[in-house]
Amino acid sequence: MIERHQEIGEANQYLKSTELCDSCHPDILKKVKEIKGDTKSQQEIALKIFYFVRDEIVFSINDSKSKASQTLRRKTGECGTKTNLHVALLRASGIPARFHLSKCKSESLKGIIPSWLYDRMPKVASHFWPEVYLSGKWIACEGLLDKKLYDGLLKRNLLKKDLIPTINWDGENSLIILKPWLVEDNGTTASYESIYAMLDKRRKEEGMPPRIVDRLFGWIIYSSFKRHTDGIRKSLTL
Repeated sequence: MIERHQEIGEANQYLKSTELCDSCHPDILKKVKEIKGDTKSQQEIALKIFYFVRDEIVFSINDSKSKASQTLRRKTGECGTKTNLHVALLRASGIPARFHLSKCKSESLKGIIPSWLYDRMPKVASHFWPEVYLSGKWIACEGLLDKKLYDGLLKRNLLKKDLIPTINWDGENSLIILKPWLVEDNGTTASYESIYAMLDKRRKEEGMPPRIVDRLFGWIIYSSFKRHTDGIRKSLTL
């Protein structure tokens, strides 16, 4: 009986709504209902959520402390905020989900971000992706790069297809987009709040500026990044 209670407790933490991963927010619940439609299968629901987050929440930089509902409204996000929204939508659907932490070579973003910003990045930075519990196992389902950006990167030869051969997920096998550049596995957590606390600690280790700088000048970085990635997407129509 004790073991059973432990299992229930562990499952609940992967379905829990928190301040930042606010899966109980009305906007999140409304979006989940829209995405699911009449679908009953957890795998099919997870697939629908994956493709929504991948393509409708386009890759861009924003405040890593954003709530999932804020990222949903902005329709943009980076690895942390996209993952947080992805987890929130899965949890709102009644599907257990968690965060996987790692460290990744920043060269994975070369060409994806403006050169002036890339040149100022540390060589290794934190990276995260979502994992979903389906068919009795945890499966990575990273939807970092939206399809238009991915296709644009390939067209402009800013990305080699042999490094990221696909950004599609089948609902059965793990998909980790930046796997070729991973240098350290930091395990998993159910809490985005714990990730944010860890990020604050790592900022000094990775040579990142204090958060006060982000609050004062972050808009310059965000707008420059968005112009750059939007230009890559638009190249598909040229």
